[in-house]
Amino acid sequence: MTAAVHPAPAVTHDPAHTPSAASRIWGTVRIQYLNRYTFVWIPLIILASAVAVSIAIYAMIGADQPMYGGAVQAPLWYFVAAGAQAMSLTFPFAQALTVTRREFFLGTALAALISAGGLSLVFVVLGYIEQATNGYGVNGYISHLPWVWEQGGVVAGLLYLVLTLLVFFVGFWMATLYRRGGTMAVTVVAISLGVVVVGAIFIVTRFELWGDVLSLFADLGPLGVTGYVSILVALAALAGWLTLRRSTP
Repeated sequence: MTAAVHPAPAVTHDPAHTPSAASRIWGTVRIQYLNRYTFVWIPLIILASAVAVSIAIYAMIGADQPMYGGAVQAPLWYFVAAGAQAMSLTFPFAQALTVTRREFFLGTALAALISAGGLSLVFVVLGYIEQATNGYGVNGYISHLPWVWEQGGVVAGLLYLVLTLLVFFVGFWMATLYRRGGTMAVTVVAISLGVVVVGAIFIVTRFELWGDVLSLFADLGPLGVTGYVSILVALAALAGWLTLRRSTP
C-alpha cells in the first residue's frame, strides 16, 4: 500500500513585498552613506582646515586691501576620490543585494547631489559670514570672491554645486573604466584628456588668446559658466553610465 503523494503548494510571488525601483534607488543612497566619512565628514574637514589655514595666513599678512584666496576649491578635488570610492567600494555590495546597474547609478548620483548640495550650502554661508565680518576681521575672503558672487549667493552656490558634481562624475567614470578595462584603460583615457587640455592651453597661449578667454568668462558671468559646466557634468555622468552598463561586480 503506497502513501498518497500530495503536490507541493505553488509558490506565489507577492508584488506587495517586492521592493520598488524607487526604494532600491534610495537604498543605494543609504548604502553610500553607511560610511559618512566619504560623503560628509572628510569634505567638511578639508574645507574647515583650508579656511583655518587661509585665515591664519591673512592675519599674518595684514593688508589694508581685501585679500582673496581659492581655498574653498580644496574639497572639490577630494570628490574625484569620492566618486571613485562610490563605484569601487559599494558596487559589488549593491549587486549582491540585487540592485540593478541603473538603480545603483541613479542612487549614487542622488547621494553625490545631496553631498554636493550640502557642501555648496556651507560655501554660501561662508560667503555671507565673510561679508558680515569684514573677511573674518582680517579683510580676507575665501568664499566671497567678486566674480563668483557677481550675480548673488544663489548663483555662486549653483556654480560650486556643478563643479563639485563634475569632479565627482569624473572620478566615478575613472573607477568604472578601471573595473571594465583595468589600469591600461584608465591610463589611456587620462593621457588623452591631458593631451586635450595641454593642447588647448598651447593654442590659447600661442595665439595670445588669454584676453579673449577672460573676456568670454566675464561676458558669460557665473550663471552662464554654470550652464556650460552643467553640460560637462551631463557628459561625464553619461560616460560613467555607459561604462557601468558593461562593468562586472
